[in-house]
Amino acid sequence: MLATLFALSLSLQATAADPAIERGRSLIRFSGCNDCHTAGYAQAAGKVPEARWLTGDALGWNGPWGTTYAPNLRLKLNTMDENAFVAYARQLTTRPPMPFWVLNELPEPDLRAIWRYVHALGSAGGPAPAGLPPGVEPQGPAVRFPGPPPAAAH
Repeated sequence: MLATLFALSLSLQATAADPAIERGRSLIRFSGCNDCHTAGYAQAAGKVPEARWLTGDALGWNGPWGTTYAPNLRLKLNTMDENAFVAYARQLTTRPPMPFWVLNELPEPDLRAIWRYVHALGSAGGPAPAGLPPGVEPQGPAVRFPGPPPAAAH
């Protein structure tokens, strides 16, 4: 734990050298990424140490699509270089409740700032549970969305 906090401290010192890192931090903080991708963030009114941000969650989001779990973005993004992340963010589609269409349309400088911030945080935590198909009951806690899947946009 101390090693993780020390590494986080060193990497976040790079913020002063790269304003894009601070821009990425602000985007993550104010866009709602932590609400799902940081365990306990919403319940703690955002008072979760930054060292735990974006490490995924075991809270399921269950609906007609099955059950989705917010993945550990620090593991995911730290396997990609900056250009690969921009390409990934442009084409990503996923299941609810992730608003992937917002990520698809973010300006490229914002996507690059997000990648730089997450890269500065470094890898931490483990993977979130794998998603479940429709009809498979989640074993842990889940937010439930009843009803049919949303109609396709026209």
